[in-house]
Amino acid sequence: MAAGTATPLLLLLSVLCFVGASRAANVTYDHRAVVIDGVRRVVVSGSIHYPRSTPDMWPGLIQKAKDGGLDVIETYVFWDIHEPYDFEGRKDLVRFVKAVANAGLYVHLRIGPYVCAEWNYGGFPVWLHFVPGIKFRTDNAAFKAEMQRFTEKVVDTMKGAGLYASQGGPIILSQIENEYGNVDSSYGAAGKAYMRWAAGMAVSLDTGVPWVMCQQSDAPDPLINTCNGFYCDQFTPNSKSKPKMWTENWSGWFLSFGGAVPYRPTEDLAFAVARFYQRGGTFQNYYMYHGGTNFGRSTGGPFIATSYDYDAPIDEYGMVRQPKWGHLRDVHKAIKLCEPALVAAEPSYSSLGQNTEATVYQAPSVCAAFLANIDAQSDKTVKFNGNMYKLPAWSVSILPDCKNVVLNTAQINSQVTTSEMRSLRSSTQDSDDSSITPELATAGWSYAIEPVGITKENALTRPGLMEQINTTADASDFLWYSTSIIVKGDEPYLNGSQSNLLINSLGHVLQVYINGKLAGSAKGSASSSLISLQTPVTLVPGKNKLDLLSTTVGLANYGAFFDLVGAGVTGPVKLSGPNGALDLSSTDWTYQIGLRGEDLHLYNPSEVSPEWVSDKAYPTNQPLIWYKTKFTAPAGDDPVAIDFTGMGKGEAWVNGQSIGRYWPTNLAPQSGCVNSCNYRGSYSSNKCLKKCGQPSQTLYHVPRSFLQPGSNDLVLFEQFGGDPRLISFTTRQTNSICAHISEMHPAQIDSWITPQQNAQRPGPSLRLECPREGQVISNIKFASFGTPSGTCGNYNHGECSSSQALAVVQEACVGMSNCSVSLSSKNFGNPCSGVSHF
Repeated sequence: MAAGTATPLLLLLSVLCFVGASRAANVTYDHRAVVIDGVRRVVVSGSIHYPRSTPDMWPGLIQKAKDGGLDVIETYVFWDIHEPYDFEGRKDLVRFVKAVANAGLYVHLRIGPYVCAEWNYGGFPVWLHFVPGIKFRTDNAAFKAEMQRFTEKVVDTMKGAGLYASQGGPIILSQIENEYGNVDSSYGAAGKAYMRWAAGMAVSLDTGVPWVMCQQSDAPDPLINTCNGFYCDQFTPNSKSKPKMWTENWSGWFLSFGGAVPYRPTEDLAFAVARFYQRGGTFQNYYMYHGGTNFGRSTGGPFIATSYDYDAPIDEYGMVRQPKWGHLRDVHKAIKLCEPALVAAEPSYSSLGQNTEATVYQAPSVCAAFLANIDAQSDKTVKFNGNMYKLPAWSVSILPDCKNVVLNTAQINSQVTTSEMRSLRSSTQDSDDSSITPELATAGWSYAIEPVGITKENALTRPGLMEQINTTADASDFLWYSTSIIVKGDEPYLNGSQSNLLINSLGHVLQVYINGKLAGSAKGSASSSLISLQTPVTLVPGKNKLDLLSTTVGLANYGAFFDLVGAGVTGPVKLSGPNGALDLSSTDWTYQIGLRGEDLHLYNPSEVSPEWVSDKAYPTNQPLIWYKTKFTAPAGDDPVAIDFTGMGKGEAWVNGQSIGRYWPTNLAPQSGCVNSCNYRGSYSSNKCLKKCGQPSQTLYHVPRSFLQPGSNDLVLFEQFGGDPRLISFTTRQTNSICAHISEMHPAQIDSWITPQQNAQRPGPSLRLECPREGQVISNIKFASFGTPSGTCGNYNHGECSSSQALAVVQEACVGMSNCSVSLSSKNFGNPCSGVSHF
């Protein structure tokens, strides 16, 4: 067979198939690395945010991170969820840090307390906005007092549990502030003074571990300034005494309601990682390694989706994403093979030709090299140390002995898995369809009607229009604005009984009701939350009621003065006709914070309410309806989600716990997506998009820990109108496993042989592994050795193919939990004689 031919294999599986430190550690740093007990360390880290998953998920997520080659788990501390003092359930930071320690990993605790993170209000509690005289993130006494109080609370809590490395715990780094350097110029001299104060305050807390400031080029000593971005290989610390650290390597990007789904190619992410270590970096963190879910009303933005999957190596549901997880694991292993040289030597750079570069780390008895091709289009063949090396475009080859390639970032040895959400059909018994899954059958739906307009006794009346966040303090997404219009019939803004209504709003969503009937609606977007609604309305003689329901979809979380970004109807509100207009902006308006159903706790199944009506003829496709049903959880332990196709927009609760806002009717733009995203060339958040013209999110994660044996309660508040009979439960399952290996690939990294072993290096091999313990490979559906084409699940034989490929792989793999097959003519013959390389 001609060299360079490729061998894809498709496998379909059946379902048959740190101990926590006890002694104190001394953590410091020098110009090359973080130093633990006097030893420089090359560190691989990954972000997992404790409130975006559940305590039952934490050990599995952390173990998968460890198996993926991570040394450190990084998390923000989310101020808003801990006020008042609350560290229970998903908020149990101590339990999370201890879980990391139990897995034998370290922790980087990013206290902030501003976190950004696409989190509501950047992680600040909204009550902070109402502290007299306060100005956020600047040299302001009121803000600094509150920030110091919370930071001290977190540090004292960690110290009280003995969790800093200086106490024998896993926390080796802490962060104060967050990306302030991106916005500090807007705050002038007061901003610089605040930054220096924050640094000094952090150091004074005596944690015994180093502090960092990310994206802060003038971070004062001894704080380490670090880099965030898609690439940080060109970053340089602000002092020759500080190591090169990357606190956020964006593994993908966040999803917005109304946006297409972003993803980042595995080869590009691996390239960025290898380039960073090649160019002198020694601490790199994935943001995110597991993104998780924005439960409740925790999303920021506005318009951040409930899913925070982030295209991370571990997906929203806690399953490894292949090949990203596996290929990065191999990259980490390759970097670790180089660690003795990386920490012992200074890098030496040389050009190998246009857009190619060699970096060598050499010290007595150790040598490691990186060969990079940063050309976005052309493969290169280069000469290094007397040997020839082929470098695919936009790739890095890693040579732990300065001679043999253990890994190239563009050549993936890891298997590919495809997962699917398997629908378990409707969860109601309202249908006579006998094929409904029995274990999901329910007693049908109850409903409660949310009244239009003002129903609460504590409503307030004021002249003019009030900004929403200052009015609600974010106690609810919803604020009613209500006023009356008296019509005699000869008003200049009327054309008969018709008028045109104009409403301007800061966002985020607006519904207009005239005399209790929906007259129009509008929404902003992630790029601009502003709304300008114009709609024809019909008025009747006498009194007319105008009710506006303004809705937020997460508060702003980023930018200078983001805390002052408003929401809600700020006007003008005008009626206009052929002969004149009526400006209602300054008239008396009555305001109601939140929904009546929220005050009645209709989302809490333990509280009985007479509002609920049980009737098979419940309303559908009408706005402002609460729905409730009972269901039995899907059997097994596969991750669970609800498919909200058929609903409009709202929020859902399972057994009283909010799984977040749902909005399946908010579609991505028709254009901007690509069928196949080229990993070559610089990545940006809009380079690789999928699902254009489709709902941004239809599936909403229900953690297994939210479910209980026997009967479970599901409550929905539907704002726009939908049909709950159309929703379905789904479970996430691995659909197929594939591998695509060529003769040009390096050997599997676990077969690396050091020069001292003086043995012949093996060639490339294909490796398959069942995703779960206890599973075995039950069948091989496709195998081809030659010139096949296609993608996982859709492979085709090429012009030539070995007739024995399927039998060879079946013999090696069927009945095994994992298997390995060497790519050689001895195994497969030589079916492609004379075929050119590819």
